[in-house]
Amino acid sequence: MIDMKKDFGIYSARLLPQEELFTPGHRACQGCGPAVALRLIGKALGRNSVIVNATGCMEIVASPYPHSAWKVPWMHVAFENTAAVASGIEAGIKVLRRKGRHFTDDRKINILALAGDGGTMDIGVQALSGAMERGHDMMYICYDNEAYMNTGIQRSSGTPMGASTTTSPAGKASLGQKTWKKDLPAIMVAHHIPYVATASLAHPFDLYAKVKKGLEIDGPAYVHIFAPCPTGWRCAADMTIRLCEMAVNTGIFPLYEVIDGKYTLSFDPGELAPIKEYVRLQGRFRHLPDEEVERLQERIHENFYDLRTMIQCQGR
Repeated sequence: MIDMKKDFGIYSARLLPQEELFTPGHRACQGCGPAVALRLIGKALGRNSVIVNATGCMEIVASPYPHSAWKVPWMHVAFENTAAVASGIEAGIKVLRRKGRHFTDDRKINILALAGDGGTMDIGVQALSGAMERGHDMMYICYDNEAYMNTGIQRSSGTPMGASTTTSPAGKASLGQKTWKKDLPAIMVAHHIPYVATASLAHPFDLYAKVKKGLEIDGPAYVHIFAPCPTGWRCAADMTIRLCEMAVNTGIFPLYEVIDGKYTLSFDPGELAPIKEYVRLQGRFRHLPDEEVERLQERIHENFYDLRTMIQCQGR
């Protein structure tokens, strides 16, 4: 378990890099969770980095031609090939070094692939699986706002059960999204890669530490960041961090890391809080009757206690 005071000191914010690699002036909406995530990611990355960014919210807000919100090399790629392009860059740098090409210094060049839940869990999962299986020394980060927000709030396989979107609308014939959220971190663990982690904006120093750790590990790393979208979730713009905190405390989004296949809880909320308030704060769940909320509650508790039990068993 990450000890924030031990790792970063009581005044953690003062120890973070002051330079902003994801700069102000971008076009993100008020309360945009992914934009906050990118700011923290930039602090962990450092200047010796190359970013490959799939089509999506963070690509659009960061790159209104001819400007860019990034201070490091950044490439916009298609939805489906983010991980493939990043792995190609990583392989190309290895070839150049082998041929004696000298870079500005001898530091490792961080290769970051960045995409939302749609570009990761759906359209880009084939390229992601291939890159992880091949073992490229790169990091892939999914900023998960639980739908295709950039193109009109369509459902993705990261959309939670019961949420209303433009392609899974709630009404007389449907209660919204009909399938359970895909557990992509578990799929990444099944690839036997060195590092997998989940992170939340409500725990910023935990997020920073996990990105740093994933970059330092040799081989592929995957970090899944919970990042609310007030526009798509139909919630107030000032609720982003509170919803992140509630998602962790209710067990909806557990914080953990997996190093060489071994799970560790980064934060254990103890007895899980009920999800009812979390659900009622979001318009996308406004239609759900109490019995459906209770069904969601049961599934979330079951998943969290299965995770906790597995971790306890691994520790024996």
